[in-house]
Amino acid sequence: MNLKTYFFDRRGKAQINHDDVHAAEDLAAELLTILPPMASRPIVFVCIGTDRSTGDSLGPLIGTLLEEKRPKVFYVYGTLDEPIHAVNLEEKLHVIMTKHANPYIIGIDACLGRMKNVGTIQVGSGPVKPGAGVNKQLPAVGDIHITGIVNVSGFMEFFVLQNTRLNLVMKMAKTIASGIYQASLVYAKQSWTRLDWVGEEQTY
Repeated sequence: MNLKTYFFDRRGKAQINHDDVHAAEDLAAELLTILPPMASRPIVFVCIGTDRSTGDSLGPLIGTLLEEKRPKVFYVYGTLDEPIHAVNLEEKLHVIMTKHANPYIIGIDACLGRMKNVGTIQVGSGPVKPGAGVNKQLPAVGDIHITGIVNVSGFMEFFVLQNTRLNLVMKMAKTIASGIYQASLVYAKQSWTRLDWVGEEQTY
């Protein structure tokens, strides 16, 4: 794996450019440094968003791509077929907490940011806060979070999300899903002491 130096903002989030040639591997490496030991807690990815808004479809696109890859050691909620959004978020979180004992949750969501950061994937500690960009009060989700900056914040955020390019969102979703899947391959082995990757493990 390409273990490049990560760039951090003031809150300590790892910043990964989605179209960097090693973006998926870098995301996998970052996740593997954060996730708890195998079997200590179930690992649950909660992909938040809706396919009714282009910019907000990042989460369910990632969930759908992961569902197709079927990572063996991770649980995935939130797909295009069964999205997790503002209307059902609390209900879905209750289901997850009932189904899994003390889950370690990774919240995934689209977000808005500065123009220069559009296309950036962020990984950080603490929950994601769905709806914050469009002034909605929703439960925070996750022990850690993965967010993708899909467009520019600051003005008419709801319409900005509606008019975000699907091409960018799809590319980001593929990179994030690939990174999570790569992490699952290593995480399942439970034999790694450092993040060494061999060619056969880098299968997408």
